[in-house]
Amino acid sequence: MLELMPERLNSFPPILPRNPRVLILGSMPGEESLRRSQYYAHPRNAFWPLMAALLGEPLPAEYEARKEMLLRHSIALWDVVGTCFREGSLDQNIQDEELNDFPSLFDSCPGISHVFCNGTRAYTLFKGKFHPPRSIELIRLPSTSPAHAVPFERKLAAWGQIRTALNYP
Repeated sequence: MLELMPERLNSFPPILPRNPRVLILGSMPGEESLRRSQYYAHPRNAFWPLMAALLGEPLPAEYEARKEMLLRHSIALWDVVGTCFREGSLDQNIQDEELNDFPSLFDSCPGISHVFCNGTRAYTLFKGKFHPPRSIELIRLPSTSPAHAVPFERKLAAWGQIRTALNYP
């Protein structure tokens, strides 16, 4: 019996403010995000509620307003993987991945001082295949995925490192 290979998946372009100071990296958008063409579209993913809480803003309902929230605070958002094969949404199923073009990103955004990885897989993929060209702090944060069953308050405490990187009180 012939087994069909899943179709190759492509991530999104970055959300990129004019002068980003912080870069947050996921691994690869999940099925719901790909279907809706939105970062962190799964309703149980904690990313957007965490960002709103960290930035002291109400959680915007609309995706465009969520993106604007990041832009106002000089936060860039992208994924480590540009293209891959994967069945389902689990990071452990990512295969034959090709990374996004980080050398070009860092060349065009010299103000980035911190890279925060949303979960272990984003961290290991990035660290294992890319070495930043200058002194950029690389930090692994607990995944915002609903599959990573950590209480919101614990995630919020860990993700608070973003406020420090932005020099927020």
